[in-house]
Amino acid sequence: MTVPYLSREHPIRLAHRGSRVLWPENTAEAFHGAVALGYRYIETDVRISSDGHVVVFHDETLERTTNGRGKVVDWTLDELRGLDAGYTFDPGNGYPARGRGVGISTLAEVLAEFPNMHFNLDLKSPRLEWAVADVIKAAGRQESTLVGSFSDHRTAKFRRVTRGTVATSAGPSATLAMWLASRAGRHVRRPVVAYQVPFDFRSLPIDQKYVDAIHAAGAQVHFWTVNEAAAMTRLLDIGADGIVTDRPDVLNEVLRGRGHDV
Repeated sequence: MTVPYLSREHPIRLAHRGSRVLWPENTAEAFHGAVALGYRYIETDVRISSDGHVVVFHDETLERTTNGRGKVVDWTLDELRGLDAGYTFDPGNGYPARGRGVGISTLAEVLAEFPNMHFNLDLKSPRLEWAVADVIKAAGRQESTLVGSFSDHRTAKFRRVTRGTVATSAGPSATLAMWLASRAGRHVRRPVVAYQVPFDFRSLPIDQKYVDAIHAAGAQVHFWTVNEAAAMTRLLDIGADGIVTDRPDVLNEVLRGRGHDV
């Protein structure tokens, strides 16, 4: 079965939060940067404001990436809009994005601003399932969005809410179950289109048996967060279907070297 979300390229290049290295992460500026490098897929994170708006943001708290303090969920959307999302981005400690108007976006705004991009959304907090489903439906982006979470319960609830109309990735329990099955040359079928797993998780060694089991189950395997060319090459050699990276420029060079037109 062809999955529309996965059909644009292979292997899939996913810009991790746009890039944490090249631009202020999870901002429209970062997403535009990825687009300029030819990317068609962006991995990003979503949380919810105190007044129920879905915003594009990774951390539970504001301090690491903005000039705000406290939890995202305690701020209204209008309050979040007043923050500088480029405040701590500091290549060379020069803080090149500070004071340049880099802001926090809503998911609805991002989907509208990047109509040709496929988004990979990580549900970072509770109370998001219905809200994210509503935004995706209103934007008509069911086939260009994939949703996952580190919470199996959250992903399962989102799948129920959307009645399977939006692609989802495997949660931690399914990921572990697949790995255990792969040790015996077996696989487990789940209602997911991809397994998105850390490439360097010490207690879950990534090898050919694991990739083969995922493929036998009819799913793709995407590895994160891969920033070194040697690691990208090794994972592509064992059949990676996607690479999530902070270095979209490096991944482009690796793929060009393998004969891909990027």
